Amino acid sequence: MSVVNLSNENFSEVTDVFCESFYNYPVMKYVLGEKEDYDERLRKLITFFVSARAIRNEPLLGIYNSTNLLLATATVTLPGEISSPPELIKLRDKLWEEIGAEEKVRYEKYGLIASNLLPKEPHHHLNMIGVRNAYQGKGYARKLIDEVEKLVSEHPTSTGLSLNTEVETNVNFYLHFGFQLNGQAKIDDKLNTWGFFMQRNKKIRKSFFIIYLVTNNKMMLIENNECV
Repeated sequence: MSVVNLSNENFSEVTDVFCESFYNYPVMKYVLGEKEDYDERLRKLITFFVSARAIRNEPLLGIYNSTNLLLATATVTLPGEISSPPELIKLRDKLWEEIGAEEKVRYEKYGLIASNLLPKEPHHHLNMIGVRNAYQGKGYARKLIDEVEKLVSEHPTSTGLSLNTEVETNVNFYLHFGFQLNGQAKIDDKLNTWGFFMQRNKKIRKSFFIIYLVTNNKMMLIENNECV
């Protein structure tokens, strides 16, 4: 299954995938809090995220199956400072009016701390990458990241690809995929964020070898790094 470029016509499908895959994501829980109507407010928040990429004409990528169901998708921010057009500012103001002022404060706090873990040089940023729950663990996220790497390599000024994660179990996944850990920061008592960066044309592939030590019945993990 190949990665395809999506358009505004796929807007609802992209939102569906993200609402499913990010339903219990720590950032969403942190920003939206414990008010009622979580599902409705989550969809509004994710709709805004996807709208921002579409309005700015930034990449929306996806993978379909043979029945034309969108299985996985990703949104990407292009290098450099991009001014927010009036349409986007209007949508943003409407979002926080509907969701709440406290939610806006938490979102801005998260954004400031998370962005400080990323390089200042122009680069691509992987905003969101999501896979439908029933299709996770099948390599779709890797396919999407590979495609974003191609965008990086073809861009005249991009220095690489960055991302953040707030799930600790994702840290080794991204390290294994070739990202370097830029840092970790605490958002609040229950939320941490990790910032990653993969320098352009300098992926570090991590190979892991498991050695079984018969003498003490323990497993040892040995890591080998290889530039590719």
